[in-house]
Amino acid sequence: MIGYIGKRMIAIIPIVFIATLVTFGLIHISPVDPAEAYLTAAHIYPTPELLAEKRHEFGLDRPLLTQYVDTLKRMAQLDFGTSYLTNKPVIDEVKDKFPATAELALWSILFSALVSIPLGILAAVYKNSWIDMVSRAISYFGASIPQFWLGYLLIFFFAVKLDWLPVEGRGSWENLVLPTLTLSMVMIALYTRMLRTSVLEQLQEAYVQYARTRGIRERVIMLKHVLKIAITPFITGMGMTMGRLLTGTIIVEQVFSWPGFGRYFVEAIFNRDIPVIQCYVFISACLFIVCNLIVDLVQLYMDPRISAKGRAEH
Repeated sequence: MIGYIGKRMIAIIPIVFIATLVTFGLIHISPVDPAEAYLTAAHIYPTPELLAEKRHEFGLDRPLLTQYVDTLKRMAQLDFGTSYLTNKPVIDEVKDKFPATAELALWSILFSALVSIPLGILAAVYKNSWIDMVSRAISYFGASIPQFWLGYLLIFFFAVKLDWLPVEGRGSWENLVLPTLTLSMVMIALYTRMLRTSVLEQLQEAYVQYARTRGIRERVIMLKHVLKIAITPFITGMGMTMGRLLTGTIIVEQVFSWPGFGRYFVEAIFNRDIPVIQCYVFISACLFIVCNLIVDLVQLYMDPRISAKGRAEH
């Protein structure tokens, strides 16, 4: 197990290298000059002298290979430089923005799991019943409605009309309700149907029929056998979703003015803030790899067949 974890952690190096290389290339083939974008954002007329001065200050007048090597060296030390716009260390700003995104992501995942797991199981056990019909309606609604439109719809009813919840910002549990509901709806729709399908497939397996002939109670069969295997795709999907949410729920953060990591990244793109963009790519790649690793480890624990297969390969 330790060797497996070590190999997966080593895999971070080539993935991050490719991600940073692609990002670096796209930034420098773009027709927009970061120095000009910086001066424009600061409401300063970009004269040739000022452009040359800023390019030298940002190190953009050096050879591309030198710039890229310096970038990799700094990233290895978790030094992402200084933001072009705020003149503050990027890592300090990320430390300030990331907790807001992590908070929203964790609550959304938790709420989605609390709703989709029992709903998906009940929809499978009571197939074609009213519970199954309700789960289908929720799934169709959640999968078809755009997140930004749902966010504005919730704002209209619960903030404008009823005046129950705040429209924007972060600070109390009330600020979390609307963005959490907006993010969770799509996940509930997806994972409810996924879990229903997985449970139905397991209920048709021979081991379930054998357990029933032995007189084992249906509740025990479901909890100890069926659910342990059926929930594997659910865990995989949740792990990938967690990685995506931690890198920034851009649309929802914009709609609710949530001061998170994704919104910070969007502002960096508009302003050509290269250090912030490079930092975002680096952290995103690492987060996805770590989330993948956690999912694999949970699956090894949940499904003994995976663990046995891994031992056989070794």
